[in-house]
Amino acid sequence: MDPPVPELADRAARCADRLRAADEVLLVSHIDADGLTSAGIAATALERAGIPFEATFAKQLDDEELERIAATGYDVVLFTDFGSGQLDSIAAYEERGTFTPVICDHHQPAEAETEFHCNPLQEGLNGASELSGAGTSYLLARALEGEGVDNRDLAALAVVGAVGDMQASDGELEGANAAIVEEGVDAGVLDTGADLTLYGTQTRPLPKLLEYASDAAIPGISNDANGAIRFLDGLGLDLRDGGEWRCWADLNDEEKRTITNALVRRAVSRGVPADRIDGLIGTTYTLVREEPGTELRDASEFSTLLNATARYDRGDVGLAICLGDRGPALEEARRLLRSHRRNLSEGLRWVKETGVESEEHLQWFDAGDRIPETIVGIVAGMAVGSAGIDRGKPIVAFAEKNEDDAKVSARGTHTLVRQGLNLSAVMGAAASAVDGEGGGHDVAAGATVPKAARGEFIDRVDRLIGEQLG
Repeated sequence: MDPPVPELADRAARCADRLRAADEVLLVSHIDADGLTSAGIAATALERAGIPFEATFAKQLDDEELERIAATGYDVVLFTDFGSGQLDSIAAYEERGTFTPVICDHHQPAEAETEFHCNPLQEGLNGASELSGAGTSYLLARALEGEGVDNRDLAALAVVGAVGDMQASDGELEGANAAIVEEGVDAGVLDTGADLTLYGTQTRPLPKLLEYASDAAIPGISNDANGAIRFLDGLGLDLRDGGEWRCWADLNDEEKRTITNALVRRAVSRGVPADRIDGLIGTTYTLVREEPGTELRDASEFSTLLNATARYDRGDVGLAICLGDRGPALEEARRLLRSHRRNLSEGLRWVKETGVESEEHLQWFDAGDRIPETIVGIVAGMAVGSAGIDRGKPIVAFAEKNEDDAKVSARGTHTLVRQGLNLSAVMGAAASAVDGEGGGHDVAAGATVPKAARGEFIDRVDRLIGEQLG
């Protein structure tokens, strides 16, 4: 079979050959939805190829973490969903012969070279919108195929990773991601179609689905429990089953059309911007081998479930789900998801009540210890578009990391990226200038900076964004 992304086929093949030659491999992955699916794909491919391995996770590859990795004594270390941005530090261990790195990543590479490195940015592909970390791991998995092994079923996890990495923000996955989707459809593990893009179509009862549809923000329905029920009751449809509200996934096509058309009419009549109305409908990705009505059936809900494990240092639970555990691991993930939702809701409420500081080219808030540093970026993204928070400016959020340092998360929009925004470059340059470190993607990036340097850091970020946006 032809490789799904020809531009990266040689790089993936070289990485696969080095892994086959290893006696055993340490698999180290980032701890978010994209990182967990990256690890799940790589772990499955290594197992199928008969390559012994151990898996571990890290929030970031700082000097302390790299020392821990080096101390394990593994000759070959496979990094997934990070490693490129830390290549200058990793290269030092390679030069000393401590371990051989194999990197499958999609973040901006540092100014260093290594032989076994697969990253879309090396071949002119966009790592923020065309290929995720999970997608890059999928290319490795395809390169690891041997006789009788077909890893195309792992395309489903690659799509979950891409969706979790916000690469479908413009309505559908594009570029190299689209080629992986096609392989997943051909392999019988994915289905795609145009449908309502609100979060929770598989699991949320219809009134809750509409009430929590903050992205669309339709007056009289969004954030209005009674309004959502009145809207549904006024449609003349039987939307209950045994007295309980049905979910979107339970509806037939005619019922879906009726509700969608009514939503659009309501949005137009209440002055909702056209781009948000258009965003109500988009391409959805269904994992057809998963049970209908569960979080694992829809790529967006699956990725959120994984994020709930990752953000609370339970990467072991998320990986177990990616490897097929539908028992204890899934129940624990659901418990973590309930807690995750409460924390997000409380964090978002705090931001709305406290408000943000506005500079010329950005807006920001400092949550201190009120919002965990593992979720402050998610909260910042959710807050955009709320009252007093401008969709036309990037948002930068601070949270306490330790006694001396702050975690920084920056979020933009794809519209701003098209105008020249590159938050990865901004975070990297501004953090470096204040003895911190940063990086990420053009639309979403992060940094760690000294708390005492917050004012200088904000000034530098504001100036750099202004230069990018002209």
